[in-house]
Amino acid sequence: MLRRTPVTLLLLTAIAVGYVLQLVTGDQVTELGANFGPAIRAGEYWRLVTSMFLHGGLLHLALNGWALFQLGSLLELLMGSPRMLLIYFGSGIAGSLASATFTQKPSVGASGAIFGLLGALIAFLLRRRGALTPQGKSILMQLVGWAAINVFFGFSTPGIDNSAHLGGGAAGLLLGFLLPEPRRSLPAPEYGGEYDGPV
Repeated sequence: MLRRTPVTLLLLTAIAVGYVLQLVTGDQVTELGANFGPAIRAGEYWRLVTSMFLHGGLLHLALNGWALFQLGSLLELLMGSPRMLLIYFGSGIAGSLASATFTQKPSVGASGAIFGLLGALIAFLLRRRGALTPQGKSILMQLVGWAAINVFFGFSTPGIDNSAHLGGGAAGLLLGFLLPEPRRSLPAPEYGGEYDGPV
């Protein structure tokens, strides 16, 4: 499946490389690349992006990597690589801006972008809600429940940057509704040809 989801594989590699750089430099990369409101307002805008590829520890990296693999792969298969990449960076930057605005401490992590993928998937399924199979409806409810649980934990657990989660999730939901669905060719079994249209 990873051959069909190259952007997801590239992003997973990038966050792994970012974590290795943190270890090699004794976390100097974190200091230079973490998202931090005062630094952003001073003109260090690159932190809005670099913070998405840094993590606060191996567990943080593993949890975000697993979520990125699950959600990113599915969204890339459904909407295509360019749209998935746009949603990832658009949501990640929106989450970083929300964090820089409402959080007083430096923060790192891909969570804002990952919440954006989650929001975009929810939007994708809601746009098709009239045609969803029971399995599709079940997936939609699971995604909504997963988002609600994580937001709850974000508010109740110290150290979680819920501003990035909410900002990224809102951006992803909006992009999921606004972006046109991709056109792709599917086999038409009734005559053995192809149907070139949205799926």
